Amino acid sequence: MSDIWWLRIGIVAAGALLLVAIYFFGRPRKPSQGRKRRDEPAERSSPRSEPHVAADARGDVAFGQNEIPQDTAPPPSGPEVGKRDREDFDKIVTLYVAARSGQVLRGPDILVAAEKAGLSYGYMNIFHRLVDGRADSAPIFSVANIKKPGSFEMAEIQSLETPAIAFFLTLPAPIAALDAWEKLLPTAQRMAELLEGVVLDESRNALGRQRIAHIRDELRAYDRQHEAPPISKNTRW
Repeated sequence: MSDIWWLRIGIVAAGALLLVAIYFFGRPRKPSQGRKRRDEPAERSSPRSEPHVAADARGDVAFGQNEIPQDTAPPPSGPEVGKRDREDFDKIVTLYVAARSGQVLRGPDILVAAEKAGLSYGYMNIFHRLVDGRADSAPIFSVANIKKPGSFEMAEIQSLETPAIAFFLTLPAPIAALDAWEKLLPTAQRMAELLEGVVLDESRNALGRQRIAHIRDELRAYDRQHEAPPISKNTRW
């Protein structure tokens, strides 16, 4: 079967896989743990369809250089790093970084790209973006393999191949929703650049300016709805 067919099947299953992974975040699992390396600087619902890999897909949005740690110490790692302190959530924002037609994302390259993008390897054997690199913080967002079981097992990382990886932000997050998105987006873009892949939205279409603007509007509204109510002037202490 063609790589496009496998990509489509894998990504269709990713949504369900992410929900299952998030549900089981509170349950411990046994600890364990791409293309050529490239030395590059580090950086910051619609109908179902076949992924559209436009020639200018990556150039459609600018990289947020200030959002990705540059020339910093390796991010923390460990079996409890990135563990969420709550299992309930009311919204998930998802992006994918997919290999281009006829190609795959390879484990060693994913590992290098994740480190360059400031991600930490940890809980559930997946990658997490932490708050200011703090190993004890809940993750801002996480990155999973779309192939079952969704993890990146270090014992098998050299042979790992996958059509795509999934970035997922669960809300509420440890920071404001819009701020979390402004960290997720450039990280996905940076990893797509390093892996020579393409960024897809939750409907598996190439991510464009219009969709980005719509997501920002949604998360702005989410933040407004969840901000603390104003203190009444008549309140007495």
